[in-house]
Amino acid sequence: MQEIEISQLRTLTDLLKVKYDYDFSNYAMSSFRRRIQRILEIYKFPSFDALLDKLSLGDKKFFHEFLSEITVNVTEMFRDPSFWVELRENILPLIFSENKSVSIWHAGCSSGEEVYSMAITLQELGLLERARIVATDIDQSILSKAKEAAYSMKNMELNAKNYERAKGTYTLEKYYKEQNGKAYMDKTLVKDVVFKEHNLVNGSAFSKFDLILCRNVMIYFNQQLQNHVLKVFHESLFKNSYLVVGSKESLIWCEIANKFAIVNNEEKVYKKVKD
Repeated sequence: MQEIEISQLRTLTDLLKVKYDYDFSNYAMSSFRRRIQRILEIYKFPSFDALLDKLSLGDKKFFHEFLSEITVNVTEMFRDPSFWVELRENILPLIFSENKSVSIWHAGCSSGEEVYSMAITLQELGLLERARIVATDIDQSILSKAKEAAYSMKNMELNAKNYERAKGTYTLEKYYKEQNGKAYMDKTLVKDVVFKEHNLVNGSAFSKFDLILCRNVMIYFNQQLQNHVLKVFHESLFKNSYLVVGSKESLIWCEIANKFAIVNNEEKVYKKVKD
């Protein structure tokens, strides 16, 4: 199949905006193109136009499958263990020492591994009861997976190694039961977590937080969209609260860089210092 042209991608993003009110025009084009190519292969579309025709029918079920393929859902528990050590030993104790209750937003939470990593860390620090956690994603089906919290046992070896390197108190097995090749997480850990649909592309601030995590999401956005998202995060943070981005992401270049201070450059932890 021929490489998809930019003009074709523009036609597609226009259709998605009009038909489904989803705006992909500011996604990084190379990444967006790769994912569309993958969809053409998975669903065996004979041409790009065949995909357009399918989407133009307004088939909601297919659109949600399409959305799941477009939005990146590669994740693991305690990803980048050194970050979780920093969170456990420095960031969380500091935030909780200054606040009776703490609000945390996982933006782009995907299938929930990061949310469970946070809940486990807070539980082991004796702080979970004092936390209010909101986990959001653009994709309803991936949010359902996050709520279900049944992960393939194939992934648990890596998750367990990450947990150990993140200085977990016990072993990860303490927090799940194995059944039919899946690890079913202990749902009492997230009984108070609010899982909700939220679109970073055109969404706005909906609450105030002491800590926002949005890791490895913005690398798929172009600079204009990254700026928009970072402004939403800035607006959503209390002054002197924290924002964490992914290991390949940075705030240094963005329009509101001067409103944040670097707390840990290695682990990409920033503090809002100006309103």
